[in-house]
Amino acid sequence: MVVSILNSIVSTAIKQHKMISKNRKAAIEMSMTTIVTIVLVVVTLVLALVLIRSIFTSSTGAIEQVNTAIQDQVNKLFASEGTSLVVYPASREITLNRGDTPKGFAFSVKNPEKTTATFTYNISAGDVHNCGAGFTTDEADSYVLGNTGTFSLGAGGQLDLPILVKFDVPKNSVPCTIIYNVNVFETTPNDNAFPTNVFVTIK
Repeated sequence: MVVSILNSIVSTAIKQHKMISKNRKAAIEMSMTTIVTIVLVVVTLVLALVLIRSIFTSSTGAIEQVNTAIQDQVNKLFASEGTSLVVYPASREITLNRGDTPKGFAFSVKNPEKTTATFTYNISAGDVHNCGAGFTTDEADSYVLGNTGTFSLGAGGQLDLPILVKFDVPKNSVPCTIIYNVNVFETTPNDNAFPTNVFVTIK
């Protein structure tokens, strides 16, 4: 009788131990699943934030190179504005740090003619009064890389890649805002001009 009772107690204890072990294993597995899920969510959020930051930066600030994303934005600007000249960023405002790697803006042209047309362009300082009396347009022009050029476009065509204009701003330059004129001229078959400007703030 006593042996039977002891066997029953031992059997019950073993069953409880197995049940506890199963519950503990299930809890551990659940914890691991939860941790993995949290890690995946965090990684996804970080990647999303990096992507958003990259898109935001490339769409609003000075640029170092022309890429597919910028080309897509330029195409959208042509579609929405219906003009022959578009500038990226669309705000036409960029901020540059003195002594930084050359950065700038991009522009593209669409040929309004029904035949091949030839274009020239130049970028020059137009208003430097914000930089003080001793600062000249010649000094502002010296910051510009790629300030002139010529190209041809087929009927209704546009540039395969926007033209990139960069600014090489010295460390000892004056912090101020300079207005640069962007002049695009159609030289043949007609004599047309497509002017705009860009506001460059140096910090």
